Amino acid sequence: MLEPANNPNPPNMVDPSPLERYLLARFMGRIASTRQIRKRNAKFEKKRVAENRPHEIAYFHQPDDPYSHLTAQVISRFAQRYDVKITPHLIRATGGKNQPESQKLALWSRRDAGLIAPHYGLSFPENAGTVPEPEAQHLAVLALARLDPEGFLSEIEEVSARMWSGEGAGQGPSSEAEASTALDSGSARLAELGHYSGATFYYGGEWYWGVDRLFHLERRLRDLGACKAPEEPYLVPRPSIDVEGVDASGLQLHFYPSLNSPYTSIIFDRTIALADACNIEFHHKPVLPMIMRGVPATPAKAKYIFLDTKREADFFGVAFGNHVTPIGAPTRLAYSLLPWATSQGKDIDLMSTFLRHAWAQGRGLHRTANMRRAVQEAGLDWSEARERLGCDDWKAVVERNQDEMVEGMGLWGVPSYRLCGPDGEPDLSVWGQDRLWLVAAEIRRRAKVTKDNY
Repeated sequence: MLEPANNPNPPNMVDPSPLERYLLARFMGRIASTRQIRKRNAKFEKKRVAENRPHEIAYFHQPDDPYSHLTAQVISRFAQRYDVKITPHLIRATGGKNQPESQKLALWSRRDAGLIAPHYGLSFPENAGTVPEPEAQHLAVLALARLDPEGFLSEIEEVSARMWSGEGAGQGPSSEAEASTALDSGSARLAELGHYSGATFYYGGEWYWGVDRLFHLERRLRDLGACKAPEEPYLVPRPSIDVEGVDASGLQLHFYPSLNSPYTSIIFDRTIALADACNIEFHHKPVLPMIMRGVPATPAKAKYIFLDTKREADFFGVAFGNHVTPIGAPTRLAYSLLPWATSQGKDIDLMSTFLRHAWAQGRGLHRTANMRRAVQEAGLDWSEARERLGCDDWKAVVERNQDEMVEGMGLWGVPSYRLCGPDGEPDLSVWGQDRLWLVAAEIRRRAKVTKDNY
């Protein structure tokens, strides 16, 4: 289904008015301003120093979360490397609108964690199921609930490994009541601070998710002079996106972007550049935004995604943040031009221009003048485009793309990727702008396999 008849998201979230678009742009643009972020961080540090407090970090560990298991393997080294005070909390899965599709999320998280672990120098038990056995989880919580912060940090890696391997963890002296209280307390603290996910670090008003974002926290602490060994590399550096010298002409890459996705906006052009660089057979397959597809969303999640995208964009030197959301009618109109643009070999150029206007240049696509400007910047004729605005031939194409991604690949977030080939290799299906490096690594490996076979 392209758009559900009964969307669980409020109508003004799916199709906001021009005024609502303007107000949202002003609010999110201000809180995600690089200048404002630096100002907030400086204010926090000034107060922390004045109160003679250490660098206090809260860590939230969800025992049945695969990403928490990866984080458990580095948190002790992190605590030793940096001059920090870490307070760990045990939490339950949040669920609800912040973590919809719980069964699909569990399958995806387990698969994704297993895929990325070796690239980060980490491991995941090969025999581990989608989630640990209930008894193993229970024993792990009992073991961890009894520990003070120092003991938690020193034992969490072993406890988590034994739990995921199905070996149990040793009950220890904790009572059932203590374990339940620990989970309740940690979950309440997570909610109080305005977040929803496990494997997260919280420092000075910012959230850092698992091993994928730990390098951002390391970078912040290094800038503050809190690293005990600044000559050493990051504990978990982001792998490079590198396909230099690779001929991937025997492979296919299917790319599923969305016009209303902040993450898509900062990775779209780099995805195209990667495809061009390695000569892979590329398939551009836009889908509707999650909110329009009926995937529940919350203001807390939207805020985190926006701020996280801004941090990622700044780190990699990509323009982002001066935005006007294209959700709803502007997306439908923009997509109505894609079949025509595809017939002229310009669909990628048009999508890139739309994303740049919406997320980096603050040009609302709900305004005809901005739509015209984007079309012309993509090298297309506006008079022809105007005749096709509002056509319905895009719907069958986009619905097919969505079915491939959601039903075929088991993914619902964007951007998503599917790498195919050579014969005998299973498809690689991954989700997220922070998985393009993994796609690149797999392209390198598969291109070599193809070359060696000929």
